[in-house]
Amino acid sequence: MSRWAPDARERLETAALELFAHNGYDRTTASEIAERAGLNRATFFRHFADKREVLFGGSGRLQDLLVQTVAGAPASATPIDAMAAGLEAIGTVLQESRGRTFARQRQSIVTASAELQERELNKMSSLAGALADTLRKRGVDEPAARLLAEIGIAVFRISFERWVSGPRARDLRELTRESLAEVRSLTAQDGRVPSASGAPVSHAA
Repeated sequence: MSRWAPDARERLETAALELFAHNGYDRTTASEIAERAGLNRATFFRHFADKREVLFGGSGRLQDLLVQTVAGAPASATPIDAMAAGLEAIGTVLQESRGRTFARQRQSIVTASAELQERELNKMSSLAGALADTLRKRGVDEPAARLLAEIGIAVFRISFERWVSGPRARDLRELTRESLAEVRSLTAQDGRVPSASGAPVSHAA
């Protein structure tokens, strides 16, 4: 079996998804994934710490992108607008780098495993924490920063679920915008978030 291949990571991901879907996540080993991909076990562990990382390996990069995009939004942007830019940025990556087919397969595997569902919840909690911290740095007080972050991640999760389960033509970023529009309709007309003192916060201090 080849010890090195330029597309090794992609081959391992494809093999893992096939085996997880056919045999179940719990009954699939790293060695089986490597064998199916035509690679050896050592190659698998050069790309992934364990088999869970096939499904969650990109989480850190998505979190970094979310934080950087929200932090880099114009100072004049409202907190919701800054958050929306971050959510659309990670939506773009998911849609263009992995695609809907991978996302649907991954979602099905995660849903079937209690262990993976817990890992997914932890990932979402980490995203919400990082988003809240970034909003605080933009001048949003507590508890508004945490509240808005939790709403934002809920919006992302719902939009993602609609994307993987809905019509093929729908765009993840469009679905995110629609969900945020629904949130805006339930809050202030200008999308501002109240600070802890009750005064609206519209941009960084």
